[in-house]
Amino acid sequence: MAKDESRSQSAWLRAALEQYEKPLTQYAARITRDAESARDVVQETFMRLCWEKPAKLDGHLSQWLYTVCRNRALDVKRKENRMQDLTEVPIAGCAEVERDPSRIAENREGVHSVLQSLEALPDSQQEVVRLRFQAGLSYREIAHVTNLSVSNVGFLLHTAIKTIREKLSTEAISLRQDPRSQS
Repeated sequence: MAKDESRSQSAWLRAALEQYEKPLTQYAARITRDAESARDVVQETFMRLCWEKPAKLDGHLSQWLYTVCRNRALDVKRKENRMQDLTEVPIAGCAEVERDPSRIAENREGVHSVLQSLEALPDSQQEVVRLRFQAGLSYREIAHVTNLSVSNVGFLLHTAIKTIREKLSTEAISLRQDPRSQS
């Protein structure tokens, strides 16, 4: 029976690694601002997962992984006190479906504008936006990961999205008024 349990645990760990390694690395990189540190944080997160029983985390695996990853990434950030900007953040799952070069360029500019607007937000707003839209966590899961109340998570998300919309709307209006002002 111990062999079957061990095989089951191994399969569970492999599945978790396959599903969460990349999004956790992106999440940790946003916190640490260093890709190598982020990989170390994620590796340590999965090492800690090895000691957990699947039944204990049933239904809460993503929440547990993001909580452990966040806490470790914040520890690393505090310790190393790095304030480097990432030059380029890969966007997972964005396939270039369009083949028209002008459409591709336009889409990239739009994504770039959204990312720039997101980067201008306070860290707390950036974090809840990423956990919601990149990691797909619920408000309750985000609240647990960040130690905030569910209503505070909702407020931060609402404020962040409103700010991004306003900034993008202002940019669009200024481009319509003077198309030469594009950078």
